[in-house]
Order: sequence, then C-alpha cells, then structure tokens
Amino acid sequence: MKHIIILGDGMADLPVERLGGKTLLQYANKPMMDQLASEGRCGRLITIPEGFLPGSEVANTAILGYDLNKVYEGRGPLEAASIGYEMADDDLALRCNIITLEKGVIVTHNGGNLETEDARELIDYLNETLAKPINVRYGCERVKFITGIQYRHLLIIKGGNKHIVCAPPHDHPNEPWRPLLVKPEEVLSDECSVLRDERALSAKETADLLNELILKSQPLLTAHQLNQERAEHGARQANSIWPWSGGYRPSMETLMQQYPEIKSGSVISAVDLIRGIGHYAGLKIIDVEGATGLADTNYEGKAQAAIDALKHDDFVFVHVEASDEAGHDGDLELKLKTIEYLDERLIKPIYKKVKEMNEPVAIAVLPDHLTPVELRIHVGKPVPFIFWYDGIEPDEVKEYDEVSCTYGAYGLLKLQEFMQEFMKL
Repeated sequence: MKHIIILGDGMADLPVERLGGKTLLQYANKPMMDQLASEGRCGRLITIPEGFLPGSEVANTAILGYDLNKVYEGRGPLEAASIGYEMADDDLALRCNIITLEKGVIVTHNGGNLETEDARELIDYLNETLAKPINVRYGCERVKFITGIQYRHLLIIKGGNKHIVCAPPHDHPNEPWRPLLVKPEEVLSDECSVLRDERALSAKETADLLNELILKSQPLLTAHQLNQERAEHGARQANSIWPWSGGYRPSMETLMQQYPEIKSGSVISAVDLIRGIGHYAGLKIIDVEGATGLADTNYEGKAQAAIDALKHDDFVFVHVEASDEAGHDGDLELKLKTIEYLDERLIKPIYKKVKEMNEPVAIAVLPDHLTPVELRIHVGKPVPFIFWYDGIEPDEVKEYDEVSCTYGAYGLLKLQEFMQEFMKL
C-alpha cells in the first residue's frame, strides 16, 4: 500500500465567539474532509514533545516519525538544506525573517508579505552593506545572508554557538521588540563548549553579534529604495532582520531506513523548512509552479504533483502553508477560505484519483499545530487527524474537526505513534 499525508499547516484552531463558539474546522464548508472522516478512522495527535516550542519544524518532524530529542537542530539547518546550501561543520544556520517594526513593536513577521524578488534585492544589499564590513572586522567570512522564499531567509554565522535564546517573531505580534533580542542560554560553561577551532564564538559573543546585525539592519533597510517606495504608498516596510531557531547540521536517518515499506518518497511544499525536513528524510523535493506558501498558492498544481508522484513513489508528503499564514495575520475570513480551498482544490482531486488507482493508497489529513486567528501564534494542543483507505472499517466520527475527532477510534496518539500507525495500514 502507498501512503500520502496531506497537511494543512496551522489549520486547527480554538473556538471563536464570532463563529458562535465553533472552531474554523467546525464552521468551514469542507465536504471532502468530512467524507474522509466518515469513511475513515480518526483521532487526535500530540505533535509537540515536552520541552519544545510549538513550531512547525518541531511538529512536522515529529509527524514524520522522528524523535526530536535525537535529531532537532532548529529551522535554520533544515532551510539550508532546502535552499541547497551545504553546511560546514562550523556553520551555525539561523532562519532569518525580514519583518516589519513600527513604534517599537513587531507589527508583522513577514515584512508586509514580501515578494521573493524584492527580498533577493534586500538580501544582496545586506550582504554588501552589513555583512561585508563585519567580515572585514573579523578577517574572515563570519556572516553570510542567503536568499530563501518571500520573507524567509537564511543567516550563516561561521563558528557561531547554538546555545542562544531567540524569539520566533510570529509568536510575538504587537509586542515590543527590544526585550526579545537574542540572549545566551543560562547553561553551564562546559555545555557551551562547542568550540571547534580558535575562531569559534561563545554563546554571549554569538548573541552580541546577532543583536548587532539586527540593530544595524534597521536603518539600512529603512533607507533602501524599496522601503522608501513602500512608505510613499502607505505600505508596510520590510525594515528589520530577525534571526532565530539556529543550529548545526543535523544527523537524521531517512524514512527509507526507518520504514521498510517506503522504498521512495517525495515532498511537495512551498516552504523551505518543510523541503529541508524532506531532504534529510530522504524525500525528493518536487517544485510546483505558482506554489507560494500563501492563500494564492497553486492548489491544483500541488494536487496534480501529488497524483503524479504516487505513480512511482511509495510515500508522498503534501504541505500547504496558507492557513498558518492567515492565522498569524489574524484574518478569520481568509483562514476559512484556505481550509475550504484545501478541501475542494487539493484533497478532492487527490481522493478522486486515488479511488481510480489499481494499487491501494492510504490518505492521512491533519494540521501540524493550532494557529488560532484570535491569538495569532502557534499553540501546541493536540490536532485532529484522519486515516483513510478504500475499504477501511470506519469509526463513528462523521465530521472532521477538533471536537469530533476526540471520539475517533485512535483516541489520542503521541508523536512518533502517528507514523507508526499510518505505516501499519
């Protein structure tokens, strides 16, 4: 049997008063998900291990069956893999957002929905005006910015120390940014001793360097022509970098090494983070034209790419970011639309084609975490999931949502149990 996971990032939510106390999954028109729930077997899943923040890098890695305590190195290294940057042993890779600051607070984590081409111009500018003078000071290429997608980029600190505390910007909307600057971890000195040569930095030196980059980026970005033009039109400015979730090159077994049922697999996502997880998991990265990571993504293209992948792969992981972005923006109507788009434009065509295939295919549908529209941050509560294949004995669940799935046959699964149970189908 082949297996496909369809993941709506941040799709789950909390009850919303404006919706009569319903969650968005309860309120949305999603007949395909409800049909899968009615024909399949459901449950809930804990995706965040104890001691970890409820980030997508944590949840998606756990969903794919990995023990975070053994493999977790942060978002930076995962996104480096997706971008195609081969990390050296002494590289510290951090996710680097370009964000919007106004009146001393973080207004948005996405720089006003920055486009990739505009971002590339800003990243090149930062390498020339910010990284280059610092590298001259150190006498080596200590700092390097690398363009990713939209507002999501990469910052490499050669010899950097990962024992630092960074605040994910999407978890702090409308909060003052200065108290959120980087700090060294409060750990024993021997735990910070990751120095691999004499050029390596301590945790404090790494934190100081990152804060210097943040502070110096702000006047540079504000003065850039792109932001000057945005200001003239009353648009949000992409006026600060914000590095976070750094780590070293991870060591992960592939899914093929863990699950003999999987001989080959693919990942379909517009997000560097997910593509990076897929890379280390041994999955082929499939590019889809028009895939954006937002509500305007190419749902039909992703669906067709998944259908094509199932013709030659045993395992396919399809990730759609749109609901998470709408949740972070606090946009209730848009998040409802992203759920309905996922249902009609991606899940439905995949389901119809799977029904026609000669070889049986198991489908799983779930989010990675909650991104409640009224909180605008990630929440690490259990998420609802569906397992379906043609002929599975259904349970009593008739609708797919956070409440209905509590009555599912699988009850409450934890972390790696999801992948273990899915591969049993």
